[in-house]
Amino acid sequence: MADRSGRFAWYELLTTDVAAAGAFYSKAVGWGVKEESTPELPYAVLRSGGAPLGGLMEIPEEGRRLGATPRWMGYVAVDDLEATAAQIRRLGGAILVPPTDTNIGRIAVVADPQEATFGLIKDPTYGRRKPGRLDEPGRVGWHELLAADRTAIFDFYSELFGWQKTDAQSEPAAWYQLFSAGGQTVGGMLTKLPSVAQPGWLHYFNVDDIGAASKHVNAGGGRILQGPIELPDGCWIARCVDPQGALFALQGARNQTGIEPSSASEIGWSAKWGGIASQGRIVLPKPKR
Repeated sequence: MADRSGRFAWYELLTTDVAAAGAFYSKAVGWGVKEESTPELPYAVLRSGGAPLGGLMEIPEEGRRLGATPRWMGYVAVDDLEATAAQIRRLGGAILVPPTDTNIGRIAVVADPQEATFGLIKDPTYGRRKPGRLDEPGRVGWHELLAADRTAIFDFYSELFGWQKTDAQSEPAAWYQLFSAGGQTVGGMLTKLPSVAQPGWLHYFNVDDIGAASKHVNAGGGRILQGPIELPDGCWIARCVDPQGALFALQGARNQTGIEPSSASEIGWSAKWGGIASQGRIVLPKPKR
């Protein structure tokens, strides 16, 4: 676990239709889906190249009663779950689901002081001991925090996980802060616009061809909310929503011709989980990272 501590180690999609979501992501991202349910919990595992990277499960009934909608959640690996949860409280965050033994390991669901939710995990059942390269096909290659105030929230994550600020190699944008975990730049933070009611994390999935993946998103009943957009490093990204309403993003090369970039610059979204509601829209400038 020492090699993964402080890094995102597992991803989970809470959805309203596990079978449909599995079929959608199998086409759009190329993941394999394996049923690994227990008598206590229906659960499917997403695999990339045979390696497990995330799970699919139905939104719990209690969550639905509270108005929960489909969403992706990333879990950060920790060595001491109880101590980390206590530290989150001391730093002004909240514990939404206390430390609990589950089918994927011992976990907790938490929120930072600005109410962006994420998970903690100790001794994960699945996943790799050592992190792989961020550009591996099918893996989650980028993690983006839409914060209420990125300058105020960074110290929370730095103290909690040891994350460090990093700078872009060229044209660093004042509105976008890159961060590293374990010496590897793994994501960025930006301050959301006032039109976005709730901070949150957005996860980017690697694809071989952003054009082909975008076609699969649309054909499978999802929507491209923004993009494809070319970044200064030549990578292309697209921000999307799946057929059940969960937000995600794609990143990769653009190999196909005839795929017209979307002119949409607004992302509409809403979610509620653990008593924390979020709704609104975000209008984003062209990303630089």
